[in-house]
Amino acid sequence: MKAEKRKVLSNQQVSERYWHMIVDASDLQITAKPGQFFNVLCGESYYPLLRRPFSIYRINKDSNTLEFLYLVKGIGTKQLATIQAGDTVDIFGPLGNGFTLREEGGTILMLARGVGIATLAALAQEAAQQGVRSVAILSARTANDLLAADALQGFGAEVYKVTDEDGSSDVEQVRLLIERIMQEHSIQAAYTCGSKRLSMLLQEIAAGQDIFAEIALEENMGCAMGVCFACVCDIQDQDGATRSVRVCKEGPVFALEQVVLS
Repeated sequence: MKAEKRKVLSNQQVSERYWHMIVDASDLQITAKPGQFFNVLCGESYYPLLRRPFSIYRINKDSNTLEFLYLVKGIGTKQLATIQAGDTVDIFGPLGNGFTLREEGGTILMLARGVGIATLAALAQEAAQQGVRSVAILSARTANDLLAADALQGFGAEVYKVTDEDGSSDVEQVRLLIERIMQEHSIQAAYTCGSKRLSMLLQEIAAGQDIFAEIALEENMGCAMGVCFACVCDIQDQDGATRSVRVCKEGPVFALEQVVLS
């Protein structure tokens, strides 16, 4: 892993709040995995100084490209949105630990909200490549923010959309939806990202059904290499002891049952 400049093939606004960037990865020496991330320098100036972490949206081995779907929110991402096709972007990675896609048959369930949907898109892509069926529940404030829905459906995922604007994203309604999906499918694993309340719900259901489950955590990162300890979270070991770990180094993907969410 190293920092290097990559040619930007496309960087386009795809909704009111989200942008989609495609970069050339033709000579990337390290294989990237779903759930891992790259630390991206948002411009050539010293301000903002710190890079921004972006999970991998798509890994395209045929075209040798990497894709990122990002929310334009602060100074860094606003600056990143000014980069045009043909420019270069300085990326560092891939970093962290990715998802575990187990080969046990059955179907996987993905539960995501907001930009967390982008994190799980690469997992849906890998599942399709390995012949694993997937079902996704995508939650957002509005239907306009459900940008990765078409991508997941393109990978063969059965997609359910819930939003705040139509009142369908309430935790109890999502619970009923998950229970119905589990009655209709043999769910062998579950994955989540983007919402604490939905992650707590899936944590409860997965424990009750004894289902393998993982979570990709989103934290503000300073160095993204485990040096600064700015992205610490608590996990619980099998003996019940709680300890702090670095999301960028030990994560960002963890066993869902271990993460302290309350």
